[in-house]
Amino acid sequence: MNARKPKVLMIVEQCNPEWASVPLVGYNFYHGIRQLADVTLVTHERNRTALEKIRDGHRIDYIYESRCIKRYYGMVARLTSRGGVNWPLQHALSYPVYSSFNKIVYKRYHKDIKNGRYDLVHALTPMLPRYPVKIVKACKNTPFLLGPVNGGVPFPKGFQAVARKEFAHFNFLRMFTRMIPGYTATYKKADRVLSGSAYTLRMLQELFLLENQQIELFHENGIMKNFIGTPKKISGNTLNMVFVGRLVAYKGADMAIEALSRLDQKIRSRVQLTIVGDGSERENLEKLTRDLGVQETVHFTGWVTQEETLAYYKAADLFCFPSIREFGGAVALEAMACGLPCIVPDHAGLGEYVTEKTGFKIKPDSREYLVAGFTEKIGLLLENKQLIEEMSAHAIARVKEYEWNEKARRMVGIYRELIKLDGES
Repeated sequence: MNARKPKVLMIVEQCNPEWASVPLVGYNFYHGIRQLADVTLVTHERNRTALEKIRDGHRIDYIYESRCIKRYYGMVARLTSRGGVNWPLQHALSYPVYSSFNKIVYKRYHKDIKNGRYDLVHALTPMLPRYPVKIVKACKNTPFLLGPVNGGVPFPKGFQAVARKEFAHFNFLRMFTRMIPGYTATYKKADRVLSGSAYTLRMLQELFLLENQQIELFHENGIMKNFIGTPKKISGNTLNMVFVGRLVAYKGADMAIEALSRLDQKIRSRVQLTIVGDGSERENLEKLTRDLGVQETVHFTGWVTQEETLAYYKAADLFCFPSIREFGGAVALEAMACGLPCIVPDHAGLGEYVTEKTGFKIKPDSREYLVAGFTEKIGLLLENKQLIEEMSAHAIARVKEYEWNEKARRMVGIYRELIKLDGES
């Protein structure tokens, strides 16, 4: 006989299967967990159209906002998107939008929680470790789970010019968001905090003096089962590399191009680099290929669909991604799922997904050091097909633990631990 499913109030403000980044991650968690738990989803009205297409009778409560808040949200989006997205300013100015959602959720559900209607409350998004969750005040006798939260990762010291280009000088605004009423209490009162990266885990422990049993590492990104392929078998002398990401300064496509250009002329003709994505730096990157004389070996696809991106992964032999500031680094999981060894900076999310068996991690001590390291590892793999195949097999094996259904099972295991339910549903 199956054990009782835990009854969960799941607060996922950003939950949308048709959008990218955090909303898609939020949806993937919800979709997997609702198969294993009795879930009531609370989310923002902006997700309604997409979710109603696939609701399948599940309980979803949409939180609506006032016209004033909607106008304010549009103003913030316009203000912070001039000349590139100023993420620190956008996160700070967007707080009133989240605050409206946060207050309505509390007003609507605090009595039900106090009356024991739910076994557990899980606040999943937003994933930034900056916003309070008011509903924790009602969870005196009901376990409260927060996260995974991720962020706060600084730019490497050797990349301050890129940091300025990405508006890092606005990061001082974090000090003010941490002063929001209820912010400290959210973490102090949580029965468990899930952190999306080791860096954020250490930051939260130090900031709130959390005990080890109160916080644990739980990477937020996952991979769809149909994305997972088979290990590579390399034939021929050409090495096909792929870069996947927005073409903005911190993603480092320029360093991938420069690393390729530094290969010995005798072997450079055997390497092809495909850059999948688009963004404000594309024109500069295309000029760089001409200046370095590698325009014949570097190819730009522009923006493509997820299905087309998968095809580019499958056609490649190696994932080359010098991004210097990735909280999550989901593209590394996608690449590994397609059997690609990865060359990445050893910093934040990327450095936690990639191991010595699945690729190479290079310390981003400086731009020169990182480019030189990429050049060396590309050259090494170009001459060692067996190593590529071994790393490919290890990449496939590692990424299976990030498959969304597996992550859902692990999450529900945490639910059962917190509410002291035995067995599996």
